[in-house]
Amino acid sequence: MKKIMHLLFLSCLKATELIEKKFHFKLSWTEKMQLKAHKMMCNACATYEKQSAIIEQGISKVNKKEFTEGELEQLKKRIYQKLGNLK
Repeated sequence: MKKIMHLLFLSCLKATELIEKKFHFKLSWTEKMQLKAHKMMCNACATYEKQSAIIEQGISKVNKKEFTEGELEQLKKRIYQKLGNLK
């Protein structure tokens, strides 16, 4: 029974690892289903995924373009606003 529970239900630590992995690598079918089931039960991890997606988008934009100091400050403010709106 413990093996079945372990396969079906992830800890928040493992769920956040899969969320981060998802941004850079393809998840297996099992990992996708485990993560989906966990997020259905855990609002904290669902929110974490949304926040991480916003941060990843910001990082990818910064890596593609050189910003002035003023533009970086505006970018930081927009990220803080978006993260605040998710709560």
